[in-house]
Amino acid sequence: MTVSPTIWIITIIAIVGLLAFDYIFHVRKAHIPTLREAAFWSAFYVGVALLFGVIVLLFGGGAMGTEYFAGYVTEKALSVDNLFVFLIIISSFRVPREDQQKVLLFGIVFAIIPLTGLIFVGAAIIDNFAWAFYFFGAILIITAINMLRGGDESEDGQNIVVRLAQRFLNTSEHYDGDKLTTIENGKRVLTPMLLVMVAIGGTDILLANDPIPAIFRLPQNTFIVFTATVCSLLGLRQLYFLIDGLLERLIYLSLGLAAILAFIGVKLFLHALHENELGFINGGEPVGVPTVSTPLSLIVILSVLIVTVIASLASPKGRAVALAADPEAAKDGDDGGDAGPGGGSDHTGTDDSGQQHSEAAPGDADAGDRR
Repeated sequence: MTVSPTIWIITIIAIVGLLAFDYIFHVRKAHIPTLREAAFWSAFYVGVALLFGVIVLLFGGGAMGTEYFAGYVTEKALSVDNLFVFLIIISSFRVPREDQQKVLLFGIVFAIIPLTGLIFVGAAIIDNFAWAFYFFGAILIITAINMLRGGDESEDGQNIVVRLAQRFLNTSEHYDGDKLTTIENGKRVLTPMLLVMVAIGGTDILLANDPIPAIFRLPQNTFIVFTATVCSLLGLRQLYFLIDGLLERLIYLSLGLAAILAFIGVKLFLHALHENELGFINGGEPVGVPTVSTPLSLIVILSVLIVTVIASLASPKGRAVALAADPEAAKDGDDGGDAGPGGGSDHTGTDDSGQQHSEAAPGDADAGDRR
């Protein structure tokens, strides 16, 4: 189905309007979102995405609607994985909690720009070169393998762009509210707020190499790919504050996402063989291999995500991670005489607790010597 320029213009205006609304009414005034606020607006943006999918289903037909939902679910899952990277970057820059919303919103905007370019480039390549599916499939399978191995260079909070900025530009080590520049010793310098935005923007560009090949095998309609991708990013800021305490417990998320990427990578290869044009494969003729339908892809993706989340939350290791990340729980455990992981470090400052836990917490030995 061909989408008219008018529909494109209306869609882009709506997206810009949502981003402007988010900034003016939520981000411009720095504050720490409550759990209730984050939950409400996360649900709101998911509702917007689902409503848009229903509109596509009604006016574009069942096939187009199914393609949108399959693409949206895939992109949403991959965007959740990006939250881990955002968490690492924000932690490494020690961004004040009340200013993290602005950093995340600008990170989302920085993500939409390169993703849009990649979508149109990918569409042009696919329209003219069917063999591109082999290339995209290889990217996804390699990415899946790297996720299983645990290697991800993009998790470096101090990426190359930031290091260059710190080396060649005047930068400050201190925040000045949410300002991007400030005055130090009579000179205007860049604040860490601008640097962390650059870090997240650069990371978004790197991470954009993964989802585009994945989603292009679900729908091939450029409009559907674009809207599914953008809808998955809208509300990502609120989702960060909603599940930042839960992220550490999703210990099997990388495995689930690796399985999804590998599945779509294999699907890309099957499609490429089905429409083969390479002379050294079957004499340049299509290969009679089975193909995977979009509804089946949606079922597989949702099933993997559900199993991954349930397994992570039910895992003793996941619960242990959550306990270690909760200072109050760790403190309660220490008060009850159960010295959990890292429990000794909470008591190095008082004599009484140091004497009581000197044997259970070897890390307090230095504190004891100082006394």
